[in-house]
Amino acid sequence: MTTYVITVPGTFVNGVADTARSDIERRLRPRDPQNTELGESEELSLLTVEDGGMFSARIEVEAADQAGAESEAVRLVSQALRDSGFTEQDAPLGPAFVTGIDSEF
Repeated sequence: MTTYVITVPGTFVNGVADTARSDIERRLRPRDPQNTELGESEELSLLTVEDGGMFSARIEVEAADQAGAESEAVRLVSQALRDSGFTEQDAPLGPAFVTGIDSEF
């Protein structure tokens, strides 16, 4: 298995309150990339929200391949958003992409 740091971009269409943002971060915390060597060295944030509502969630995922890691990351971020009260229309996601790879041989 390989550990990937995956970035999932999206947009909060109607903005996001600080309490909702904290709730999303709490739900994603077990997947915080700061727990990886790459996350520490690059100082990656778990959730970054820009003016205008655009956001990036960066999470750590273990998978056999890149496609599996990206798919799992989207699933996890989608679940955290839903559990925090956001529908797909409230916070649509863009395509996930690999931010870093930590292979153990």
